[in-house]
Amino acid sequence: MSIIIPANSAVAGGYDVENSCRFNSASSDNLTLSGSSGGSTTKFTRSFWLKKSTLTVQQYLMDNSSESQIFFKLNANDTVTLGIYESSPSPAYTTELISTQLLRDPSAWYNFVIAVDYTNATKAYRARIYINNSEVTSFSTETRPGNTSTTFNTFNSSKTHYISGESGGSHMFGGYLAEVVHIDGQQLAPTSFGEFDEDSGIWKPIDVSGLTFGNNGFYLDYGDSSALGDDVSGNGNDFTVNNLTAIDQTTDTCTNNFATANSVGSQ
Repeated sequence: MSIIIPANSAVAGGYDVENSCRFNSASSDNLTLSGSSGGSTTKFTRSFWLKKSTLTVQQYLMDNSSESQIFFKLNANDTVTLGIYESSPSPAYTTELISTQLLRDPSAWYNFVIAVDYTNATKAYRARIYINNSEVTSFSTETRPGNTSTTFNTFNSSKTHYISGESGGSHMFGGYLAEVVHIDGQQLAPTSFGEFDEDSGIWKPIDVSGLTFGNNGFYLDYGDSSALGDDVSGNGNDFTVNNLTAIDQTTDTCTNNFATANSVGSQ
């Protein structure tokens, strides 16, 4: 798996990401959005670029306030989990994928793409996780939808959606996020969000402004320090900012990575 942008470097040429948003878990930084109906109950894609500040801590990157949940989190053992939990007709996970792969480099930017299509004829393709364009295929727990009639309702409801933290207000994210994109109604490949640099071979972002975002889709580029939850997709799905201020807009991004000490293996 190619690591994104070595520390203290930038990718020359191509699309430039100017800003990211810095989240401090200690101050409960997060973004919230009141959802709406009219979206897909079978397909979505979420892409984001992440740089961790803390290791060995459970941290939610997305969640929603509902008995039914769609969530993605970093686990305390530095694996990741994608979960889709439905409360009816009987409480159960329709999707639960817990990786065996460890993400333990706080100096690197990672691109995550979560791509779901419950109507896909191939069971293994109904819920997919990619890191830097490489699909995660090794799991300690692997539950996927059993048939193509399965649906989810959590992105097609009025429930509150969270970026950083779970619905109960705990397990906040600590680190940096950039280019957060949600596509409603399509299962897209990572190549919709990034490409390999011809010279370095590093996975890097591309311009996503021309994508079709769907009814409940959004695109957060963190370009306005006074409105860090501003959706620039054209849909107007703006997030409410909680405990974040203008100082949390940064220029440490997935195309301009600042040097960060790596505590893994240090004495």
